[in-house]
Amino acid sequence: MNKIIRPTIRDIAEASGYSLGTVSQALNHKPGVAPETRNRVFEIAQSLGYQVKPRNLAPAPQELTTIGLLIKQDAELPYPANPFYSYVIAGAERECQRLGLNLMFASVDVDSHNRVIQWPPLLFDERVDGLLIIGTFLEDSIAQIGDHTDAIVLVDAYAPGLNVDSIVTDNLNGALNAVNYLIDSGHTAIGLLGSTPDAYPSIRERRKGYQRALKQAGIEKTYIEDGLLTREDGYATALKLLRRAPEITAIFACNDEVAIGVMNAAQELNLKIPDNLSLVGFDNIDLVQEVSPRLTTVQVHKTLMGKLGVRHLRDQIERNEPVSVTTIVGTELVVRESVCKITRQTR
Repeated sequence: MNKIIRPTIRDIAEASGYSLGTVSQALNHKPGVAPETRNRVFEIAQSLGYQVKPRNLAPAPQELTTIGLLIKQDAELPYPANPFYSYVIAGAERECQRLGLNLMFASVDVDSHNRVIQWPPLLFDERVDGLLIIGTFLEDSIAQIGDHTDAIVLVDAYAPGLNVDSIVTDNLNGALNAVNYLIDSGHTAIGLLGSTPDAYPSIRERRKGYQRALKQAGIEKTYIEDGLLTREDGYATALKLLRRAPEITAIFACNDEVAIGVMNAAQELNLKIPDNLSLVGFDNIDLVQEVSPRLTTVQVHKTLMGKLGVRHLRDQIERNEPVSVTTIVGTELVVRESVCKITRQTR
């Protein structure tokens, strides 16, 4: 028996020369498509045997059965796994299992500026009732997703101009509390690693928290070495910063991977943590309990964020109202062994 191959939106886009977003808008009778473009899309769809929904057909109440999960994949990084987002995905998966929902995964390839290189086919899969978008900042390009579905929830993701539900971490206050802990422990020469002025929004908030804590404490001098959120960059920037400013007695790293890189750099410089250099990270990934000394860090409730994303998506579909809801998940400082109290400069 021959298998029947049904045409897809992608087939229509290739045949017409229009973008996937334009074809999706036309087929779903959405505004903003020129009449001649809409007619051309319908003609090609009909010629390919694609079943177009009648415009006057009253839509059935939407029901959430299958969730599509899209997560950013930086094409320039050598490794696909992200220790932070793996927890978020696990939380979403557990909540889908609890609610009896199907979950489909796909990566969104982006360049160094977070611009989409290619949309995955999952975005246009008609089995998907709603989308969870995790860890992306795609500027205006992400709004194209709204051409395909209105049921979208962002989890630690940012999309200017897209009016949808979102789950974010209280990054600013998490960083503020971390640096305040260092200040309360007697440190005044405190470095910052793992950020840039144009970094991902959550990291900019952590940088702002560092700066605000110092300002509120009356500490004028900052020690900032820009860098990426990788262990390798944490190592390299720590060496650079500590050689440039040996008076530093503490470092706040914008994530735990950077903090582990700092530990490696400290060892190379014969600095003992925490005796000569105190250190605080951010995220509380599992590995920080296995390094020596165990890392003091900011707990982000990553698994909960994934669970909340699924719940928001379900609620968004059920309420069927054009209003967005943002949930800000708080953080906690987990004190371990990488910070010491000082009454004077130790180096």
